[in-house]
Amino acid sequence: MNIAILKERRAGEQRVAAAPETVSKLVGLGFSVTVEKGAGKTAAFLDAAYKDAGATIAGSASAAAKSADIVLKVQGPEPAELKYFKKGAIVMAHLGALSDGKGIAAIANAGVTGLAMELMPRITRAQSMDILSSQSNLAGYKAVLDAASEFGRAFPMMMTAAGTVAPAKVFIMGVGVAGLQAIATAKRLGAVVTATDVRPATKEQVESLGGKFLEVDPEMERDAQTEGGYAKEMPPEYFEKQKSVVAEHIKKQDIVITTALIPGRQAPTLVTLEMVESMQPGAVIVDLAVEAGGNVVGVKPGEVVTTAGGVKIVGHANVPGRLAQDASTLFGRNLLNFLTNFVDKESKTLAIDWEDEVVLGTLVTKDGKIVNERVPTVTVPKNGPSKQEQPKKSAKKEA
Repeated sequence: MNIAILKERRAGEQRVAAAPETVSKLVGLGFSVTVEKGAGKTAAFLDAAYKDAGATIAGSASAAAKSADIVLKVQGPEPAELKYFKKGAIVMAHLGALSDGKGIAAIANAGVTGLAMELMPRITRAQSMDILSSQSNLAGYKAVLDAASEFGRAFPMMMTAAGTVAPAKVFIMGVGVAGLQAIATAKRLGAVVTATDVRPATKEQVESLGGKFLEVDPEMERDAQTEGGYAKEMPPEYFEKQKSVVAEHIKKQDIVITTALIPGRQAPTLVTLEMVESMQPGAVIVDLAVEAGGNVVGVKPGEVVTTAGGVKIVGHANVPGRLAQDASTLFGRNLLNFLTNFVDKESKTLAIDWEDEVVLGTLVTKDGKIVNERVPTVTVPKNGPSKQEQPKKSAKKEA
């Protein structure tokens, strides 16, 4: 089986789908690996390292992908890339399946089997394959560092001969993987940390990391979690109460980090204009949901905005990509762990079990058809092999 690792072409993407260490392990499993020239350069992985790991270096995407049975990417393939894929090839990447119906239709139309790794089921055995968790962990860490670099004061309390420096007050909104890592990082830097989430189960997690949990409405939050561990979309009355509680709390905070996402939907607004204006000059807000519309009113993708009141709103896009080397290493391990499940160690052959729950959860296109009902309603172009009907069930409201 041949695996191709292509260069990422989306603007601002510095990651690569496999580090040299991952390539070495893929080769050990019996795969033949081809890496497009320069694919890992922006993540500090040079072609020579891939070659030493057992890969062949191809001069172009076309040369790398033309004979590949499996193509590994971070972001979904661009239309120009799909023409290089052979029919029946498998692409494994973050395909944006819940928001990019057009892109998924293009993959189906090309006769390519698509595995949207962001749809990995939240089950114990799949934790090592979960790209959202591995990348969110880094995003939560980097968000705190980004906040610290924009903040004009120190994080920890300092006792000096000239007087005492008070610790920074950090408020984390959304206690998923990114939020928990943000709490841990802010605490390590010496901040006083509070956090809030609609899921009551996160209270214990926040407190275990040394933070204080800010409750909004314990009764409404009781059923706010899906079976998969995501947060449900809450009713309007909850958000009204949340605004009231948060508004009072946020005006006293130095740094706010928001992480709330609902897969396939617009990110919920957590920080209103009034809340931003109530914060003190020099305060910093980091919005990790900016690419999904943002949690903060006034955030701009890829920019750091300073309001008239002196509050900075940080909207860096693709935050995991700002730690490209580690992000690529973890992403590659996620894909490797997925593939390892289906490799016979004796014969070193790949046999994907299409009924396995991790495959069923991530599979979005196969045999020219869109096969996952969670993908937005689209029609595969008429020159394609088939047409996709409107899903009978709608996607779950999760975060």
